Amino acid sequence: MPSAKPDECFTYADYETWSGDARFQLVRGVPYMMSPTPTTAHQRVVGEIAYQLRHFLRGKPCQVFEAPIDVRLNADGDDDDVFQPDVVVVCDPEKIKKKYIQGAPDLAVEVISPSTQDLDRIEKYREYEHYGVREYWIADPVKKTLEQHILRDGRYVKTGYREHGEVMVSVLEGCVIDLGAVFG
Repeated sequence: MPSAKPDECFTYADYETWSGDARFQLVRGVPYMMSPTPTTAHQRVVGEIAYQLRHFLRGKPCQVFEAPIDVRLNADGDDDDVFQPDVVVVCDPEKIKKKYIQGAPDLAVEVISPSTQDLDRIEKYREYEHYGVREYWIADPVKKTLEQHILRDGRYVKTGYREHGEVMVSVLEGCVIDLGAVFG
């Protein structure tokens, strides 16, 4: 478990030594405790997004992973960013390691909760953009909204969606997610 020293930064090597039931993520070396148990609405949204992505990707080289899966964003070995997105899509098989994803996934999906929304909307957004996650979604199971952020020229461009309609996944040509099923 991480210490409470405010100026101390941690790496993936530190992270691997922590034991106990609590789950953490590292943002620039700072540990953030994850919500202990997601709500049923959170789990339904995660499950439906992952299901639709898996269905589309059947027989294709990209793979879908659901939390908990560690994503070590910096492929060059600077291990102070370790996230556990709710859903990730990885199209480069070299990034898929035995215990984690090494490098930016093609798509990262975070389903927010009141306790994690600032982390997802500010800190993770910044790190995903910095490390080149090509597409980042923020889903809100309470408001039944999905924000799609597409990386263009190193910066995210946002398009908002609501409960109904479809989202075209920009990194997976031809893939469309039905939001009615996601938030239904």
